Amino acid sequence: MTEDLAGQRIAVLATDGFEYAELAEPVAALQGAGAETVVVSKQGGLIRGYNHSVKVGLVAVQATLHDARPDDFNGLVLPGGVANPDALRMDREAVAFVSAFVQAGKPIAAICHAPWMLIEAGAVRGKRLTSWPSLKTDLTNAGAHWEDRAVVVDGRLVTSRNPGDIPVFNRQIIKSFAEAA
Repeated sequence: MTEDLAGQRIAVLATDGFEYAELAEPVAALQGAGAETVVVSKQGGLIRGYNHSVKVGLVAVQATLHDARPDDFNGLVLPGGVANPDALRMDREAVAFVSAFVQAGKPIAAICHAPWMLIEAGAVRGKRLTSWPSLKTDLTNAGAHWEDRAVVVDGRLVTSRNPGDIPVFNRQIIKSFAEAA
């Protein structure tokens, strides 16, 4: 990949229960395109990733929500997994972090169950999105137009359905983040 994202800092918001591939693979793709990625979480230390319900790896937190400032980042990645966004959407500081990116018009990439965070941040009304199929009703009830496609782009939002969509998701987030720079 080209160095389209050189000089950009991308936040990756996650906590225990994230889908490992949905964090690790976008981070590797963004770094390969020249971006600096920063894993942000509720507390420091290590967070646990899963492959569905199987524990597969730990990732080091590089900044806590208390210390991370949305103004210091060019974009945001929200990995899925069920437990990860479910826990984060109940955390006011995490929702405020995502809301700051929405309000600033910065690009946000969300995959799988991560659009729950977009609902909490008030970012989905009138937007086209995709997600894990079980979120269709939640997104529709929040005013979104749900589509069953590998990747959907609406303005600064990039969404995908599941780990099988990661290759196209990665290509699109690199493109979208580069265009927003």
